[in-house]
Amino acid sequence: MSETTQQQNLFDADAPGGPVECLGMTFESDAARRSHFLEILREKLKDPEFRQIEGFPIGEDEDILALSDPPYYTACPNPFLEQFIECYGKPYDPETDDYHREPFATDVSEGKNDPIYNAHSYHTKVPHKAIMRYILHYTEPGEIVFDGFCGTGMTGVAAQLCGDTESIQALGYSLDKDNSIFDEKGDYVSKLGSRRSILGDLSTVATFIAYSYNTRTNIDEFEQQARALLSSVKEDCEWMYLTLHQPKEKQLKKACETLIVEAKKATQDDNDLPFGKINYTIYSDVFSCPECASEVVFWQTAIDHDKGCVKDRFPCPECASELTKGVMERAWSIKLDDTIGQTIRQAKQVPVLINYTFGNKKFEKVPDSFDLLLIEYIEGKRTLDKYPISTMPE
Repeated sequence: MSETTQQQNLFDADAPGGPVECLGMTFESDAARRSHFLEILREKLKDPEFRQIEGFPIGEDEDILALSDPPYYTACPNPFLEQFIECYGKPYDPETDDYHREPFATDVSEGKNDPIYNAHSYHTKVPHKAIMRYILHYTEPGEIVFDGFCGTGMTGVAAQLCGDTESIQALGYSLDKDNSIFDEKGDYVSKLGSRRSILGDLSTVATFIAYSYNTRTNIDEFEQQARALLSSVKEDCEWMYLTLHQPKEKQLKKACETLIVEAKKATQDDNDLPFGKINYTIYSDVFSCPECASEVVFWQTAIDHDKGCVKDRFPCPECASELTKGVMERAWSIKLDDTIGQTIRQAKQVPVLINYTFGNKKFEKVPDSFDLLLIEYIEGKRTLDKYPISTMPE
């Protein structure tokens, strides 16, 4: 299936049924709405002047159309913004409008633990709850909020949640029977109701994330697809994260021998082996002793595990010379990368500790012979998935 077709199916799969309103027009379904505006965008892409807009993406028309969900999101400069403002905006008339707001001068503090915030990381990201306070102060329901540096679109999320009672109350605000909002001091703030937003950013990745954040999602379908994806990954990869819990010598030998024949069978089908699930593995840098040239595993030699810090000085485990991190050089490994067909040089690192769960408890262990053999087996496997192998530009 081509990428274009996949994108098309992603948009069509969850299209809600029933009439929808968009830019003052009513369509029999969301799919009909998208089809209508896609044809308008298709014609617009034929205009040479439109494609001369600074920052216009390099791409074929069909790729731009496949990624777009007009008029809400286009993978190019959005030609529907003027129509959006004409439909939902209200021109300011200084002679008749009495709009006035005092500056919003107060400390705003919001944590970064909200599930919405954590759904996608991004630099300089602002929690939507903090933005909501400003939007409520300066706007009324239905008005347009513009964010030209939107990042992941938290302003759009905030604008929508200004119409959600629970989100308003989570800010410490209260509502009366007329849906008027009051702050902690009892002062009037605004009215309950979503605001409309226009989001833009120089980064095309940012605008795509912002679109995904602000588009209605069929939650049940999303959960079903997410669970199916996790189940598929678990089926393919779970065996890579298994380790033996306090194995007897015979169990360790059996696991190693079976792994050589078939790794998945060793870890998935044999219930007699006490397998736990790895939470994480610590890898240590390896250095070279300047006196005897032997390898020094930093985790084993230089770490004071009781105090949880690096020792200022420590002896070489081979020649007992007094060492510091500054006098040692990294050890390197040379290996053939089958994917690019070249020999590569990497700083040497070795696994030194495994944290895993067995039953309902967590344990730690030094990697045993099975763990090392499994790591070697995994590193020797070639992935069936395609990935870029182009040289990064200088």
